[in-house]
Parts: sequence; structure tokens; C-alpha cells
Amino acid sequence: QKPDHISLNSLVEKLKEGRFVIPDFQRDFEWRPWDIRDLMRSIFLDYYIGGLLLWKGEKKSFEAMSCEPIYGYQGNGKPEYIVLDGQQRLTAMYYVFMAPDLPLPNRSSRAFYFIRVDQFMAEAYDEAFYYDWLSNRWQKTLADPQNQYEEHIFPLSIIGAGGWELSNWAQGYERYWREKAATAKQTGALAEAEKAELYAQDASKFGQHLRGITQDYQIAYVELDKELPIDKVCDIFTQINSRGIRLDVFDLINALLKPKGLQLKHMWREDEHRLASVETERMDRYVLQTMSLLRQGYCSPKYLYFLLPGQEKTIREPDGKSRKEILIHDTHEFEKLWSKAVDALEMSIRLLRDPREFGAIASKYVPYVSILPVFATIQAHINTLPPNQKLDAQRKVHAWYWASVFTNRYSGAVESTSARDFLDFKMWLADESARPALLTEFEARFQGLDLRREIKRGSSIYNGVFDLLILQGARDWTTGHAPHYDDLDDHHIIPSSWSEKEQLRDVSMDTILNRTPLTAETNRYVIRNRLPNEYLPEMIASSGEALVRDIFASHLVSPKAFEILLRNPFTPADFMDFTAERERTIKQAIESLLIRGRLDLQPLLRDLDERIEKVEIALRTAIA
Repeated sequence: QKPDHISLNSLVEKLKEGRFVIPDFQRDFEWRPWDIRDLMRSIFLDYYIGGLLLWKGEKKSFEAMSCEPIYGYQGNGKPEYIVLDGQQRLTAMYYVFMAPDLPLPNRSSRAFYFIRVDQFMAEAYDEAFYYDWLSNRWQKTLADPQNQYEEHIFPLSIIGAGGWELSNWAQGYERYWREKAATAKQTGALAEAEKAELYAQDASKFGQHLRGITQDYQIAYVELDKELPIDKVCDIFTQINSRGIRLDVFDLINALLKPKGLQLKHMWREDEHRLASVETERMDRYVLQTMSLLRQGYCSPKYLYFLLPGQEKTIREPDGKSRKEILIHDTHEFEKLWSKAVDALEMSIRLLRDPREFGAIASKYVPYVSILPVFATIQAHINTLPPNQKLDAQRKVHAWYWASVFTNRYSGAVESTSARDFLDFKMWLADESARPALLTEFEARFQGLDLRREIKRGSSIYNGVFDLLILQGARDWTTGHAPHYDDLDDHHIIPSSWSEKEQLRDVSMDTILNRTPLTAETNRYVIRNRLPNEYLPEMIASSGEALVRDIFASHLVSPKAFEILLRNPFTPADFMDFTAERERTIKQAIESLLIRGRLDLQPLLRDLDERIEKVEIALRTAIA
């Protein structure tokens, strides 16, 4: 290895020439716009931005590592270095200084970066570094240096333009304000002349600062010898990244599989679209965790390494003796297990989003994305059971899932919880008496849920209640039919504007108790920021009171809560009465649908079943 450093100017030239390439086992460029802005701030304030780890490459190593150009690079590059550490920083610099005509990853628009020179010279550094999306206005500004000078905007892409562009811009900026000062003096506008002269002085200092940074700012790097074998480079990569620099376990497994001939990142790219309906940055890891649960019943990071083909695992027997075992013998077996895990996750996502199964109609309504690996593993295990056992197994899945949601089970150390739940669930399938303690905990605790505090969309309990409303069959207020679930969102029953009008400070309108699945059309044309005592009479007049009451009952609004909504005037005390009554109704639904298991019945049979149960309990009491 050879430690060295390179100036910003030289680094930009190498970026422009395509000297740096990214090995396949590196994760994709994933920095957010503000991460890139903060890097620019560090560079232009002369801060250390960390070193680079580069491997001096040659054609065979570029091919073996399936190297790709830096994100945004177009044209025929001259590959010289394989980037082992520093991809995010180098790509961010390329995007800012070369300004390629493409959006940032996961964004629809192209971003551009600039410095507000007046803020920079006033040492207001937090306000000096900006990014924005390329609109027509900004395109005109970027095409007109005079406009840039007037607004004190220095586009950072000028640094990547090369040649005399930077020097010309700095001189033009200073000249612009000196001419402004001279013109103002001639017209007698002394205050304006003084201000322009200060800007001219700042322009001169800023130009000097730019020249100093681009010529003298040094980026440290370590260059590895090009004769190093690939497996050693991969090992160095994993060692470097395991000592303080964030590296995802997926990237580590990817690096370790590389010498074995497996392109894990390519496998993920081929299957990613199948799991894209749930938004999470961890889905690639979830595939590995599902594989690990399927093969060995554990999924914490240290167990994932035993998924490597040929990797030995020490097994300790009950008598204390140990033996060696290979979980996956070759790459073909690894690929087969990968496909099984992806299939299980895809099916599980489909089940969770089904409005008749679990009700998470959109990704944002999944109570716990982290529950996916164990949920998928359980579903895959159930598929191996005899047909006459599957129905009961799915009933148990529902019981375990809802107990997990309403006890916040997957908010902590999910890997150990997943492994324990999978083992417990398999025992329960084999032995009815081995019922998990989680279910007893849920039954004992659900009445203590404080739904008035559940105001954060995305939390487990908030989403759990919302999904329950979908499963309950909440009907559209406008048509009375089951709505199109891709058009649903959670809207206020009592509009938030009412609390502003009443100047209520201690009352939250965003609690799940005041929200329900509604279409945008209903929110826009029925509620329209009005109180229920205004829009409910209109609905009753057009559709009849019985039908309107039935529709609201499908949203777990009881007859008593319905009467409260009709109160006129509607006061803060009425709001508290309504939320208290709806909380009681929702908890009653949790008990009836989830704990008593009526969710598996058709909606028309649930009420009948509950009434039969009351008769049965009364008979048992009388007999006793």
C-alpha cells in the first residue's frame, strides 16, 4: 500500500476523465441531497473529509470485479482506480462539479448545487451552501453569469468546467460589482456605491478562496498494489469496513461471495422489483435473513456468514459434544435458497397488503416492515405442511401477527425476536398446549392501550388500528360501496381546522381516534373542513339515516358516537366524548375480531357469532 494525497483540482480532472470505477460489491450511490450539500460545506471550509481506499487496477481486475462507472458518468472513460472506500464522496463530487443531466437516485428531478457568496463572506456558513431542483428559472440563472453575479450565486459546476472558467467567473463577479460601484458614484447614490464596493471586495476575497481551495485542498488516499489477488482485496475491503465505517451486512456477504463466483448484487437487482411494493432500504438484507431463518432458524448478522457456500458451522449437541456442519454446499444451493426466500417474501407482502387478509393496503400502513423475514419464513414453513393442517396454521399466524402489532413486539432487537418467534411458532403448530406467551400478554394488555396518544402515522398501533378498519369493511361515505383501496388515505373525521378556530392547544386532532380510511373525493367534497354536524345531515337527507349509520358503523363509529357527532354546537367536551366512545368501540373490535377470532368470519356472520356467544355464556351461567 502507498499512502498519498491529491489536490481537489487534480481529483476533479480524474473524475472527469472516468479514472475511477466502482466494483460490483459496493453498495449503490445512496446519499441524499443534503448529505452532498454537507460534503461541499466541508470541502470549502477546508475541513477533512476522510481518506479514500483505491486499488490500482488493470483490465482483468476491472472485469473480474464487474466494475461500473461512477453514477452519472457518460462516455468512454479511462479506468485507472477501483474505489474500495470513498464511493459516496467521489460520486457526490462528480454530481456537483460535473452536473450530469440526470436526477439523483430515487428522485424525479435533477439537483444542482451552489454557494451564496454574500452569506459565505458574512461567515453565515449554514445558509451559504444550497441545493435546488432544476426549474426553468434556475436554468435561466445558470445560463446567465450576470444574473449569478447579481444574486451572489456561484454554481459549483463551474469548478468541473475546467480551463479558465473558474478564473473568468471570479474576475467577472468582481468586475460586475466594481462597475456597479462606479455607476452608483457617478449618479450620486453613495450608499449604493458603498454597498457595491463591499461586494466587490468580497468578490476578490472569494475568488482567492476558490483558487486556494481548488489548488491546495488535499484529499488523502491509500493506493493498493495492482498485483494483489482479488480475494485478498475483498478481505481487505471487509476488514476496513468492519472497523468503524458503516457497511451493510448485505455488502459484506456480497464481497465474500465475489471470489466464489456469485454476483449477489446482480441477483438482487433481478428480483428487487418483486418486493418493491413495500418501501424499505433493508429489503435486500431481509432476503438474507429469511434465507438464514429457513436454513438454520437464526438471522442475526453473525449467523448470515454460514450462508456462504462451503462455510463450516460448529454445532453443539445436547450432550456437550460438537460437530462441524456445512449449511450450503455450493453456489447452486445458495441460489436455490435465495429464490425460495424471495418467493416467500413476495407472497407475504401480497398477504399483508390484501384488504381481506391483513389490511395494510399501502406500504405506509404496514405496522412493522421488520416483521417481514419471520412472517415470510412462517408462510414458507406452512407451505410444507399437509393440506389438512394449513387452515389451522393460518389461523395461528393471524393470532401471532396481531399480538405482535399491538404489543410493539418488533420495535426492538428484531433479529433475536424473529428467531425466537419462529421456533415458538413451530412448537405451537406441533403442540396446541405450547401456545406462545405473547398471545396471553396481548389479551391482558390490549384494554390498557392509550389510543388517544397514537398520533404518529407509521407507528405499529396507529397502523394496526387503520388496518383493522380496512378489514372491518369501512365503506366509502360517498358511494357506500367498498372503496378502491389504492385511492384510500387516512383523513380527519372532525377537521383539524376546527381546533385552530377554537384555539385548542391541549387537544390533538391527529389521533387515530379521529382518523379513518377515506377517499380524497370524500375528503374534498363531503367533509370540506366542516364539522360532522354540518355534513352528516346532508348525507342523511340524500341517502337516509339508516344507511348513513351503517356506513359509519363500518368505520367503528358506534350509534352513541354518531349521536355525539351530530351535537350542535360541537364543543371541545364533545370532541373528548367522541374520542372516548370511539376508543371503547375500537378496543371492543380488537377483542371481538382479533382475540375472539371473528376476523376469519364473513362480516355478516361476525355479529351473529357474537350474539350466539352471549346466549351461550348466559346459558352456562344459568346452568352453573
